[in-house]
Amino acid sequence: GSVKAGKMPEGEKMRQCKQEAQQQQKEDEREGLIEFYGSYQELFQFFCSNTTIHGAIRLVCSKKNKMKTAFWSVLFFLTFSLMYWQFGILYREYFSYPVNLNLNLNSDRLTFPAVTLCTLNPYRYSAIRKKLDELDQITHQTLLDLYDYNMSLARSDWSAPSTRKRSSRSLLHHVQRHPLRRQKRDNLVSLPENSPSVDKNDWKIGFVLCSENNKDCFHQAYSSGVDAVREWYSFHYINILAQMPDAKALDESDFENFIYACRFNEATCDKANYTHFHHPLYGNCYTFNDNSSSLWTSSLPGINNGLSLVVRTEQNDFIPLLSTVTGARVMVHDQNEPAFMDDGGFNVRPGIETSISMRKEMTVRLGGSYSDCTEDGSDVPVQNLYSSRYTEQVCIRSCFQLNMVERCGCAYYFYPLPAGKKYCDYTKHIAWGYCYYKLLAEFKADVLGCFHKCRKPCKMTEYQLSAGYSRWPSAVSEDWVFYMLSQQNKYNITSKRNGVAKVNIFFEEWNYKTNGESPAFTVVTLLSQLGNQWSLWFGSSVLSVMELAELILDFIAITLILAFRWLRSHKTRSPRGPHPNSHDNTAFQDETSGLSAPHRFTVEAVVTMLPSYNSLEPRGPSRDGEMGCE
Repeated sequence: GSVKAGKMPEGEKMRQCKQEAQQQQKEDEREGLIEFYGSYQELFQFFCSNTTIHGAIRLVCSKKNKMKTAFWSVLFFLTFSLMYWQFGILYREYFSYPVNLNLNLNSDRLTFPAVTLCTLNPYRYSAIRKKLDELDQITHQTLLDLYDYNMSLARSDWSAPSTRKRSSRSLLHHVQRHPLRRQKRDNLVSLPENSPSVDKNDWKIGFVLCSENNKDCFHQAYSSGVDAVREWYSFHYINILAQMPDAKALDESDFENFIYACRFNEATCDKANYTHFHHPLYGNCYTFNDNSSSLWTSSLPGINNGLSLVVRTEQNDFIPLLSTVTGARVMVHDQNEPAFMDDGGFNVRPGIETSISMRKEMTVRLGGSYSDCTEDGSDVPVQNLYSSRYTEQVCIRSCFQLNMVERCGCAYYFYPLPAGKKYCDYTKHIAWGYCYYKLLAEFKADVLGCFHKCRKPCKMTEYQLSAGYSRWPSAVSEDWVFYMLSQQNKYNITSKRNGVAKVNIFFEEWNYKTNGESPAFTVVTLLSQLGNQWSLWFGSSVLSVMELAELILDFIAITLILAFRWLRSHKTRSPRGPHPNSHDNTAFQDETSGLSAPHRFTVEAVVTMLPSYNSLEPRGPSRDGEMGCE
């Protein structure tokens, strides 16, 4: 009776086993918060079967045909390689920061630029007249010794030998230290004083500059005798200027004797419309419309709405050894920018009316990663020695002057003087000429790095000029024109052909051009191009990219889980455990009992581990359950 009571009816047993199998199947099919795959094979099979990337399904649907699987695998990865090659090209173009050039035409009232006009010839200022006369006499004797040329001098009191000897003694020592010589063209050997006459084409003329201890000498040679004499004379002339304790002693403005007439917009100019400065080689210079408080504006283009000047070009009491041309020099530049007459200026011919038409052009560059331009020069490692805003030429000249002060111990007279420094003068700095010409050679070869340090400004204004010429005054009108000038300016005409010149400067048109830059490849453009390439090679969308990212994350997660299991299994394996050859079956029994139970994993945060797939057939009911119910 007890045996019958312990037995369970067959139908009840089958029903209980069926309920347990269904419950186990529901637990296995329950979706967890985080789902991990049991193997790499299962991960890739699931991805290829469910992704929206074209061609991926062919990797698993043709699994039974190895040739097709290999073909589609090669094609799939080849397509991926080509797509990422295109991605690399797009990224390279993006990080090259290309720009688009935008051209705009603007119409507005134009601010008239600053105009600087120089006499083109240095003036014999009264403060240095005596020393210049001494230098002229020494040059006269030098040309007589080298070329047998008897240069006529402006002064007549040099005829007395005693006066000449007494006056030139102050300069003679320094001139003898830097003599003007003829030298052999090949080896630059000095010509002996009593040498026979030779072919002049085989010789160069120049002067010698030596270091302070005379151990090293620098030969500054020229193929043209005119250039050599001018450079040699200019070198001594600069030393005379540098000896002046106060530069204001050279401020001898002679505006009325140089500018005969000045009109802007048919209104007469006055002294408030110009500023004066002295240039060592171009003499007296006058800058019009440089006052920022009251700038001229042009309401209309044309010759009658610009600046008109009548200037005197006849030379009187000038220095012929420094300048060999006649006329005037004019330059158009922006306000608050220095006038570099040797860079941007051009000459006005005497007896000619020069009409200069202008077109304004502004350039705005992108800074930062798009170009190496600078906004205001504050990020340029060169101190601005000019009292003006930053320009590239200002930076280059400041860089040279700072190197000059550092290397030679004095400043070059042509450029601004740094604080606490003095200009170079061979009465105080004996070998500054040697140092200067050595440094100038390094500067031109960019050994000093000034051309790399000085960057272009991000915003700059330029004026495109075009000039026309005509004779002025004409042959039929020159008599009454010169008569009126002589009555008004008390000008005694000695050379009607080279006496005066006229200059007209005006805007050619009312429009001005602005050249701007804009990024050619933005982030939006990059994403658009990447999307185009992705759609071209795989015909997918942004969600497909997220599927690929999910695949990578799942791959990393499986790798970490497998590594964790491997480490855990090695830690739990004790070295003092039973010998491998022992007959302890406890582990086997635990494994067998585990197999007889339903196949489950307990993971925190409701994580369910899926079994590994061995084929593409759907997974059937657990055979362990069937065995348990048999």
